[in-house]
Amino acid sequence: MFDKVAGIITNYVEVKREDIKPESRFMEDLGFSSFDFMSMLGELEEELELEIEVEEAANIRTVQEAVEYLERIS
Repeated sequence: MFDKVAGIITNYVEVKREDIKPESRFMEDLGFSSFDFMSMLGELEEELELEIEVEEAANIRTVQEAVEYLERIS
């Protein structure tokens, strides 16, 4: 799941795949805007055929938190 999320991250921000770590924070470390983050979540929903709760997504700060949430709902 980490590799899938990391691959999608590179579609939204200018960061090398190898620079994405589990502890990377979307806004502070990877340079995501709120719009980028929500767009990425939409793509993850389509790719993984899941429904992400906006309230839960608002609490996601790091790549690892995103991975854990996606694994939990899949």
